[in-house]
Amino acid sequence: MREELFQNVSQIVIKFGTGILTDENNLPDPKQIEQLVNQVSALHRAKKGVIVVSSGAVGAGMGALGLKKRPVLLPQLQACAALGQSQLISTYQEFFAKKGILTAQVLLTHEDLKDHDRHLNARNTLATLIAQGIVPIVNENDAVSYTELKFGDNDALSALVASLLPVDLLVILTTADGVIEGFGTPKAKRLSVIEKVDRHIEALARGTSSVTATGGMATKVLAAKIASRSGIPTLIASGTKKHILKHMLAGKDEGTLVLPSKARLKGRKRWIAFFHNPLGQLVVDDGAKAALRENGKSLLPKGIVRIEGEFSKGEIVSICDLEGTEFGRGIVDFSTEQLQARQIPGKVVVHRNNLVIL
Repeated sequence: MREELFQNVSQIVIKFGTGILTDENNLPDPKQIEQLVNQVSALHRAKKGVIVVSSGAVGAGMGALGLKKRPVLLPQLQACAALGQSQLISTYQEFFAKKGILTAQVLLTHEDLKDHDRHLNARNTLATLIAQGIVPIVNENDAVSYTELKFGDNDALSALVASLLPVDLLVILTTADGVIEGFGTPKAKRLSVIEKVDRHIEALARGTSSVTATGGMATKVLAAKIASRSGIPTLIASGTKKHILKHMLAGKDEGTLVLPSKARLKGRKRWIAFFHNPLGQLVVDDGAKAALRENGKSLLPKGIVRIEGEFSKGEIVSICDLEGTEFGRGIVDFSTEQLQARQIPGKVVVHRNNLVIL
């Protein structure tokens, strides 16, 4: 299955976690970074377009400042990120230059990917860099971002970058061998393949106790879920193993493979589904849920039983069932005030062309 799935892969996003980039003192580990760069360079020589999404900036900044615990205050986190990012990119440039490969630093915030024009500009920039044989090194712009220095930021970012182009494969390299069933028990085993990220799989994932990293396996599984819905397979594996990328692409049973969804979302639908933080919720009855999910209908006012949040016309909202489970997202055609006034009988609230079933 793996060999067949990867034989035509031409563009790859590879995410490096903090744990595989830094040493016991939280400083960038040159030997480890060099072996990862060597692996990426081998893919580059094989004419693969590679984008690296790299964590490690905050960890590197903590190490340089002699901090043992991740700062809690936002300005301290941002200071660590600013200090560590320059050290990190310098290290990448040095090792890639030895292989004759140019790199480009690309720092993104959520707003860059949310705004449609900036979204397209980011996609065009990354595509142009790859076409020129340059390896983009992408990271969250933690020095200025005030909402994204949180649980799992770069795992989600890697999935969003993968979905942005979109690429053929997302690889998330971490300190774990993959998604583990029965973690911490004698019966623990690595899951080789996950066909669909459901509640059972999400329950297997856990957070992290690392002082420098955020998220743990939980955010990697959620990132894989985003990539899967975009039609992109994801490999989650250990980045401490030498030649891991070569072995994975050769079809060897390394890490956990999360299969892509058969229903691949197109570009605009991916933008609606994944690149926004919804500003409100429309809770609908069972009839409306069935009409939306099974029959491809638009959402009408009569199917809405509750409205939550403050939003304006043209903004993204979540569509939830009576149990509060989000099953869709869409661009709403009316504001909160208009919907609450119930003065729009017969009008379409979210048109099916602006609706994504998750």
